[in-house]
Amino acid sequence: MVKEDIKILLIEDDEDDAFLVKEYLSEVKNFACKLDWEPNPEQGKAKILTRQYDLFLIDFYLGKSTGLSIIDFITENQILTPAILLTGRNDAQLDVDASMAGAFDYLVKGDLRADILERSIRYSIKQARVIRELDEKEKKYRSLFERSLDSIFLANSKLEMLELNDSFLDFFGYKSSDLNKLHLRDLFLSDEDFERCVELLHTTELVKDFEVILVTKDGLPKTCIFNCVFIPDQADDFCCYQGIIRDLTLWKKAELDMMVAEKLSMTGKLARTIAHEIRNPLTNLNLALDNLKEEIPQQEEQFILYTDIIQRSSNRIETLIGDLLNSSKPKELKLELSSLHEILDDILELVRDRAKLKGIRIKEELEEELPRIFVDREKLSIALVNILLNGVEAIEHEQGLLTVKTEIKGGSIFLSIGDNGQGIEKEDLKKIFDPFYTSKSEGTGLGLTSTLNILSSHNASMQVNSKVGIGTVFEVEFPLPEY
Repeated sequence: MVKEDIKILLIEDDEDDAFLVKEYLSEVKNFACKLDWEPNPEQGKAKILTRQYDLFLIDFYLGKSTGLSIIDFITENQILTPAILLTGRNDAQLDVDASMAGAFDYLVKGDLRADILERSIRYSIKQARVIRELDEKEKKYRSLFERSLDSIFLANSKLEMLELNDSFLDFFGYKSSDLNKLHLRDLFLSDEDFERCVELLHTTELVKDFEVILVTKDGLPKTCIFNCVFIPDQADDFCCYQGIIRDLTLWKKAELDMMVAEKLSMTGKLARTIAHEIRNPLTNLNLALDNLKEEIPQQEEQFILYTDIIQRSSNRIETLIGDLLNSSKPKELKLELSSLHEILDDILELVRDRAKLKGIRIKEELEEELPRIFVDREKLSIALVNILLNGVEAIEHEQGLLTVKTEIKGGSIFLSIGDNGQGIEKEDLKKIFDPFYTSKSEGTGLGLTSTLNILSSHNASMQVNSKVGIGTVFEVEFPLPEY
């Protein structure tokens, strides 16, 4: 049988003991041992750092130094080579201390024989190889965990966070020191979504491709794909949940921007088609009405009644066509550096009177200082007034409240305008920006279409959240320039 070659470093300051160890090693049957004896502990440390040995044999008493201090040195330098501690006396506490320090075995010199030493070497090398394999796997998976672009977390059975990767910390705005205070619930915007995830984890131990709104530490909503799986372990203390979160915010924003652009494009085509197909016969109708007025005596009251009705209806059609064209065509902006708060002050004065007539209170929660942004004050004012008036008209009760809030989050200014009105049904929420869609008896359904067009021209985006019976919130995001 071919013997396995192993290279051993013996750190021993007693020459006689070193000679005995060498003799015992020569009698070992299953290993071809090459011994390097070093009596100086400091020189021994230097040789340890070369990482060229398969095993360390270390005496406990080394003058001013001890074998435990050398084993501590091995551990501190993350050297996985096994170390066996040699001592001249049998001491149970020393055995425990050696094990705690990281020694693979503890041998008493007075009891030492070739077979005992061989058994200890075989055991230590085998254990070291297992540890080395585990270490390599741990480093491999640790690298995947730490370098992943997706947010990854580990949580215990109570869904309290155990570990977070750097992408998670960066994405959600937390620090490593927040780990012990963070619960999975803190990531969810909606209690309903969180409870749905918990139910799936308890029943199927898996949540797969769940699209959900999560929130950062600063309260910034993020559209994400949430995956989580239960990882069982024989020891209950090590059972945990592993989750992977992928950010869809930019993708969703791009998708929304594309839908808005397509909607405005379709609206523009519809408007131009209507203008072309209706204005020609409308012009003929007006010309015929003018000729009719010239031919029939004006003093006939019934004639005047009917011609006025025709004229008003014709003018109304012309106005609607003009409004539709204006709501859909790209806006030519006159940009100037402006304060959003100043714009809000001006338009709230316009809305306040109508709100007072309905007994509606306006609450302002404005960030103390906001950077100025380039906007067309007149057109942006029109868009924001449309949103505010929609909020006022949605409230039909005596405890009406309109909330206007500004804040900076994630490199953008967010303006939210919320009401505690009747709310909007989920199926209707997708239609509110469509031309001619309105729930008002006297509305044209073009106000929000025009608002969306103006905001898109400013590179601003808008989201609407609403619950029937609770109210509606319009949130406008103005991205700040990157410097």
